[in-house]
Amino acid sequence: MNLGRVVGTVVSTIKDEKLTGTKLQVVRQIDLTCKDTGAFVVAVDAVGAGPGEIVLYASGSSARQTTITQDRPADAVIMAIVDSIEVEGREVYTKP
Repeated sequence: MNLGRVVGTVVSTIKDEKLTGTKLQVVRQIDLTCKDTGAFVVAVDAVGAGPGEIVLYASGSSARQTTITQDRPADAVIMAIVDSIEVEGREVYTKP
């Protein structure tokens, strides 16, 4: 699993039929202190995440383990919206 922040959306009217009905989000990977790493990924949103939210996402074969992405050509999926992050006893993020 990876941490990321939703920074945009991708709209595609022409796509593989298995992706019909999925919401595609642009996610910028972050580290444990919530700083951007510079890496981006387009992920299928399985949980209804919104702009600016911190999320957990999976990539590779693990991305096809959710109900939304099973048997679909997805390489990344947002599978959780983060409420808080604690590292070494210190809270580094709390959802506003």
